[in-house]
Amino acid sequence: MPKIAIYCSSLSRGGTERVIVNLSEYLKREGWDIVLVTIYRKQNEYPLRSDIRRVLSDITPEETCSGSGPLQRVVNFERRRRKLCGIWKTERPDLIVSFLGKNNMMAIETGRKFGIPVIAAVRGDPELEYPDGAQRSWMLRTFPFAAGIICTTEDCASFFPVGGIKEKTKVLPNPLNPAFLIPPYEGKREKRAVAVGRLDGNKNQSMMIRAFAGVLADAAKDSKEKKHSRHNAGIGQFIPDFDGWTLHIYGDGPDREKLEGEIHSLGMDGRIFLEGAVSNVAEAISRASIFLLTSDTEGLPNSLLEAMSLGLAPISTDCPVGGPRMVIRSGENGLLIPVGGIETLKSDLKRLMADPEYSAAMGKRAEGVREVYAPDKALPQWEAYFREILNHEPG
Repeated sequence: MPKIAIYCSSLSRGGTERVIVNLSEYLKREGWDIVLVTIYRKQNEYPLRSDIRRVLSDITPEETCSGSGPLQRVVNFERRRRKLCGIWKTERPDLIVSFLGKNNMMAIETGRKFGIPVIAAVRGDPELEYPDGAQRSWMLRTFPFAAGIICTTEDCASFFPVGGIKEKTKVLPNPLNPAFLIPPYEGKREKRAVAVGRLDGNKNQSMMIRAFAGVLADAAKDSKEKKHSRHNAGIGQFIPDFDGWTLHIYGDGPDREKLEGEIHSLGMDGRIFLEGAVSNVAEAISRASIFLLTSDTEGLPNSLLEAMSLGLAPISTDCPVGGPRMVIRSGENGLLIPVGGIETLKSDLKRLMADPEYSAAMGKRAEGVREVYAPDKALPQWEAYFREILNHEPG
């Protein structure tokens, strides 16, 4: 079997890292010789099966040129490059698959020195992964020498220029985490909306917090007005029952303190909860009713696929680079809203909260993502692509 090196920054808990672990373990089961090359090791990483070798490529403190000036940065960059070259020289993989940003350019440059084909995986919005300036210039110089470029969406692939790069792109599905392939919950779902992701500006959890609080505030106001209206006597029984509804946000990140303050200022301390990072997300969200994703940009979000596979009704921003619209047929198996569209989110959230049967039917249709993104459907496509690249490489 061929030997493949998978190159990434770390195995810290995130969507891309989960794909890397799933891919590595799948290829190992299929008989590939796998070496996982990570720049560094972090705390709270995904576990990796013991028969997959792991090599660290970052320079050690003893190898680091001290200081923070431009000369020291150049020296340390060159030392990192040389160390990575040393790993390729020792390991001699038949194929290198790299993930994200600068890693892709570094892998292409160093792999070329040894005639090793390199596939670069672009996971998010390439406008952000390769912003204007030095990084985009570096990408445009190196990507023509890649053996292939894996993208998560067609919109992602369309970013790259024709005439040397665009022609090398390949859109491949994100494999679902096997932990989410448990049987979807069949009982009455809990009055819970949930979200999963890093607490940061791009994920924009502030929008879902404000929308959820707005739904409850509007309902309370309507109930009060109708209860005191002489012309609407008895109409209160038709007001949607939002008692008991809560919002639970799983994950951690730099915006935690800011979001805690927002929850408190809205008077939502007992209704909106920042749950932090949990080890078993599937179990934590499996009985919830609604999944929210309010990101400004995404590739093909693992968290969205995972929630849909469990039968939650999703509401997601129709964000670049088009991942959510690849899996959500709005009005059928989920709802798409504009980026930043808090009023649309409030309206859609209110509709799902007020009509459990409508929400449950939508969630049931959402389970269909398993037919495309289950590991036994998605990962063989990755393997076939790797073999295609190897078969077309000279020698």
